[in-house]
Amino acid sequence: MKIIGINASPRGEKSQTRRLVMGVLEGARQAGADITFVDICGLEIKYCTACGTCYATGECIHDDDFPALLEKMLEADGIVLGSPNYINQVSGQLKTMLDRMADVVHCQAFSGKYGCAVCTAGGSYANEVADYMNMALSNYGAITVGKVGVHVGADPHAIVGAEKEAKALGKKLAEAIKTKWSDPAQEAILKERKEYFKRMISFNKDLWKHEYDHWNDLGEMK
Repeated sequence: MKIIGINASPRGEKSQTRRLVMGVLEGARQAGADITFVDICGLEIKYCTACGTCYATGECIHDDDFPALLEKMLEADGIVLGSPNYINQVSGQLKTMLDRMADVVHCQAFSGKYGCAVCTAGGSYANEVADYMNMALSNYGAITVGKVGVHVGADPHAIVGAEKEAKALGKKLAEAIKTKWSDPAQEAILKERKEYFKRMISFNKDLWKHEYDHWNDLGEMK
């Protein structure tokens, strides 16, 4: 059972978000998971140019750290996303990573994986930003198990309680992976989304050969 935690705060070891990501990973470790922590602010991840090369070939035009990071995510059973709230949204570093995953969306490459999200904020929208990260994981095909959002501006000590919540969330994530937990509501959404992308890719099969081959190899193109 492999779980990867991705921290998207640029504050390094001073990061409150890092504390929450590490909390989730610690809870998962205690539940038997093999954990990996990644600070994406230390990686070179270039902007998506919407060129469509990944749709056609499965490869990106950029030579940077993203392919290796994606490989780690694809090898994992669980994915934890963590970001501070920057103007009611994830940090630019995380958004850049998410934007590079268009091929992952089309191929629903996170199908069978589980995920969760954590967010810190000064005074507002921590839960909403965490919801956005979980929505991104769902868009890639994963089932999400929860979130932790905390506002630390008015109460710096709130992070202590949030760390406990994060550890509990990590254990919940690991348990979902162990038991292959299913949520009928999420499963229905994932099924509908998969059918949508299969139709779109079938329509564009001459341009998006890699993605058509992906679904065809799974026996989904009939």
